[in-house]
Amino acid sequence: MIATTGLHHVRLTVTDLTRSRAFYRDVLGFEIAAESPGDPADPAVRSDPAQLYGGVVFQTNGMLFGLRPVAAPGDRFDSERVGLDHLSFTVPSVDDLRDAQKRLGAAGVEHGEIIELAAFGIAILSFSDPDGVHLELTAPLP
Repeated sequence: MIATTGLHHVRLTVTDLTRSRAFYRDVLGFEIAAESPGDPADPAVRSDPAQLYGGVVFQTNGMLFGLRPVAAPGDRFDSERVGLDHLSFTVPSVDDLRDAQKRLGAAGVEHGEIIELAAFGIAILSFSDPDGVHLELTAPLP
């Protein structure tokens, strides 16, 4: 067995770094931890992990979350293809889900209703990022 101790980071491929950076920073409130000094249009930068592939890395509650700007402009996320289905970020409470729902609405981000999944002891709020990546906020039920 490989003895993992947790999830270290997640990186998403995006079509438009400026738009995605603004979404994760301004709408979700993630803090930028590091940003590539290189131009993502430069193929050498886009393929260099030391230059973050031309992207940005956020710090969110102890987790690193990166964006890599290498997708074709017209590409869109598809949760029914092999790979990622969705990402879920934990928030402390259902009240935080309600606050997030208001924040998403004020930013013009389409979102679902808060759904309680009592059998799992959680409530969720679903929405998508600018590339259509399915996201979710999850809170423990009281």
